[in-house]
Amino acid sequence: MKLEVLFFASLREALGRSREAVELPPGVGTVAALREYLCARGAEWTALQPARTLRAAVNQEMVPPGHTLRDGDEVAFFPPVTGG
Repeated sequence: MKLEVLFFASLREALGRSREAVELPPGVGTVAALREYLCARGAEWTALQPARTLRAAVNQEMVPPGHTLRDGDEVAFFPPVTGG
């Protein structure tokens, strides 16, 4: 399954990129599993660790961690927005 993964705000800065095409191995089929898969790359990828509060959108719709991914999806990760 191939996805386009987008990174925003502090994630973009930590990873040094705003997007990446990713081919997932079998068994990685949810947003949560995608985060774990990317985080396992080590180094700067720990910015995606599951303990960190992040929001996710698939095809520009907010989704929960258990959302099922499909081939060709666009997945965006970003930290929660705060204001004041």
